[in-house]
Amino acid sequence: MIKTRGLTKKFGPVTAVKDVSLTVEKGEIHGLVGPDGAGKTTLMRMICGILTPTGGSVSLMGGSPRDIERQKALLGYMPQRFSLYGDLTVMENIYFFGRLYGLNAGAVRQRAGEMLEITGLAAFKSRLADNLSGGMKQKLALTCALLPKPRLIVLDEPTYGVDPEFRKEFWKILYRLNGEGLTILVSTPYMDEAELCRKVTFMEGGRVVASDSPGNLKRNFGYKILELRAGSKDLDFLSGLPEVLDAEVFGDSYHLRVADAAAGIRAVRECLENRGIGIGSLKEIQPSMEDVFVALAEKGGGRPGIRRDHPGTDQEIRKLHRR
Repeated sequence: MIKTRGLTKKFGPVTAVKDVSLTVEKGEIHGLVGPDGAGKTTLMRMICGILTPTGGSVSLMGGSPRDIERQKALLGYMPQRFSLYGDLTVMENIYFFGRLYGLNAGAVRQRAGEMLEITGLAAFKSRLADNLSGGMKQKLALTCALLPKPRLIVLDEPTYGVDPEFRKEFWKILYRLNGEGLTILVSTPYMDEAELCRKVTFMEGGRVVASDSPGNLKRNFGYKILELRAGSKDLDFLSGLPEVLDAEVFGDSYHLRVADAAAGIRAVRECLENRGIGIGSLKEIQPSMEDVFVALAEKGGGRPGIRRDHPGTDQEIRKLHRR
């Protein structure tokens, strides 16, 4: 559904996207992940034809790059920032954007009825957009992006800044739409959402660092992860141990990245005992997507800047993952 080859975008002396080749297959939910400034939004805007590439090419729906204007008619785009009109009602926004898509009033009414039912906005047709919650605004933006019945939709961090309950609802909607045949490219700063994608592409510094299924990314991680719970929360000094490659706070525990689990456990135990710090538990665990992306960000030359939620707050989102 999407193929980019050597896609590059420069803004003066700054190269925001550098030689990116990306493939999104038909029927995928494909996640785009990376720290702020990695080039995700710029890449998405080039895919949607909003920005002109400095180099490389984009093709959609299996067509030629020369057919991009015709192919764009089958693509929906939802930017990160709410771009609808606050002084119009839900239905007025829908009619306005429907007309922009060239739909007649009857087609807009029919499609709006379907989408408002799916998104749970049917009871709010007459409410001004300014009076909607952040999550409801995102649902309205999604409704408008889906009015022309696109075969592919590109979503730029659609759940950023909204509460966990809305995030669960939004992903249930995405799964329903995907089950009906919609291909989805979505960027997200949340690692539990990355777990829900069939394939994930990680960007850093304008480049693609890795692209694979969440399961394969974790299986091919190449390091061991130790989970530490201790009588102190100030354990940053552990990253100075030769056996510990990185130490990151993860909710009420620490995740320690090591090359050798046994050697790492011995070194950490000895260090904490020498400092008089009690150990609640110290054990090897399977790497999470967050562990993978922290390492990939460092491999790409940066620090992750990936937003996290406290473990356990999004178990219902994780239940959506059936791959």
